[in-house]
Amino acid sequence: MSGQPFARGTLVAMLFGGLVAFVALLWSLGHAAPDANNGGGHAGGRGLNGFAALAAMLEADGYEVGRSRAHDPAALPGLLILTPSAEAKGADIADIVVRHRHVGPTLVVTPKWFATSISGDPRARRGWTAIVGTAPPQWPGFADDVAVRLGPATGWYAADSRMGRLPAPKAVLSGSGKALVELVRASDGRILAGFVNDSGSYPALEKFAGTAGPIGGNDPDLYPLVFVFEPDLLDNWGLADKATGLLARDLIVAAADGQGGPVTFDLSLAGLGANRNLLTLAFEPPFLAATLCLILAAAAAIWRALAGFGPRLAPGRALAHGKGALVANAAALVRRSGRLHLIAPPYAAAARERIATALGLPRGRAASDTDSAIDRIAQARRSGAPAFAMLAARLSAARRPDEIVRAARDLNTFEKDLMR
Repeated sequence: MSGQPFARGTLVAMLFGGLVAFVALLWSLGHAAPDANNGGGHAGGRGLNGFAALAAMLEADGYEVGRSRAHDPAALPGLLILTPSAEAKGADIADIVVRHRHVGPTLVVTPKWFATSISGDPRARRGWTAIVGTAPPQWPGFADDVAVRLGPATGWYAADSRMGRLPAPKAVLSGSGKALVELVRASDGRILAGFVNDSGSYPALEKFAGTAGPIGGNDPDLYPLVFVFEPDLLDNWGLADKATGLLARDLIVAAADGQGGPVTFDLSLAGLGANRNLLTLAFEPPFLAATLCLILAAAAAIWRALAGFGPRLAPGRALAHGKGALVANAAALVRRSGRLHLIAPPYAAAARERIATALGLPRGRAASDTDSAIDRIAQARRSGAPAFAMLAARLSAARRPDEIVRAARDLNTFEKDLMR
């Protein structure tokens, strides 16, 4: 049996479907990430300590808001808002801040809340949290010249005489440092939010802080670094107050230097970083060379499969069925024994019997009489035909395999011609 099992179009569809499935697998591996609404203090958190409300408010105001899971968000344009967890490494935060300050403004929110997800309450929605404690972060290696501490405060105050309340006045986080410029303060003067006074020029932040004149330097390639020490100025719990929500919006606008560009909330420092996309990684050095080799090999295999000519040969059966198996096995036994010449006389006798039966000759006669009768009929039907007796004698006398095959073929041709 021969033939092609599948049509060419079916093969192309199978190959294309496999390729699409493979790419989809790589994409899913590269984009698989944990749920952002896990009760954490980041832009995906909808609990008291999260910042989902701030992100939603900025989106409602027309800002282009992103939530990045990339492990290296320093190259992202616009304002980058970092909300590291208390367990984040100071060196990782410092690396992102230092590199992003030459790309765009950076705002760092320091955490203070220990929160846990609410379970067992049917009224609680997914992601809601309960506050169980407070503690200032410890990030050695990042802003070591800035100190933070917890203490009571009645509310917050801005330079433009605005004021508002804080949801937890007994535990307010503040910061202090020689280079900090106050943006928002507590009732006792502690800095709740401020920016770093360095060689850059930040007119929007200076206006928000109410400074008498320009401060800092005039480095055009340096963008501001803003600290929001008290997270309740920006988190969901604090934004439940209208005045605090308006302050948060104005603070973000000033931190963005009044440019109104994109705002990106980093999720990687909060433990929600995604793995690198394997599909992208395959096209980056040093894996690019191996990927190109695989593509070329696949293209060559597809071309060779489609460029084939003629029907595909299906392999025969290992063992034939029925009588064919008996004949094949008997022939193999004779060939292996080296006694092929012994089957020549029986083959000639079998041919004589078949011809005699087909011609209606009497049975039981001598072989010579039957051969003479066959030759007379053959000459009558076609003059010049070889004598059957001669062909049978030559087959019986053959000894070598090639002689036996030629003599048997001639006898078989005589039989076919006579029976037509």
